[in-house]
Amino acid sequence: MATIRQERIGQLIQEELSGIFQKMGFNNKDGGLVTITQVNMTPDLLIARVFLSMFNIKKPEELLAEVEEQKSEIRHQLGNKIRNQMHRIPELEFRIDDSLDNVFKLEELFKKIKGK
Repeated sequence: MATIRQERIGQLIQEELSGIFQKMGFNNKDGGLVTITQVNMTPDLLIARVFLSMFNIKKPEELLAEVEEQKSEIRHQLGNKIRNQMHRIPELEFRIDDSLDNVFKLEELFKKIKGK
């Protein structure tokens, strides 16, 4: 279970990364939408696991690879924004959040069950 400090730092990083993604053009790619759904911090606050939800993105793995290529620039910009709140800027780990896909699959299953 995450501590209050981990949750607050995670929320701060999520807000700042959302702005950075918007500036870098990652939030709107090829007609799809990319959002940061959650940021989980390790207990030592040195690693931030960033979960990306990709709606209507044809090849999410390619987009994730593109984000990974820009990770050092993203971390640098994040450091400029939060350097007064944190001593060390955490390393970023980007992951695909597939919870939205699971919701759509469940809705389809419920529609099939209801239709029978």
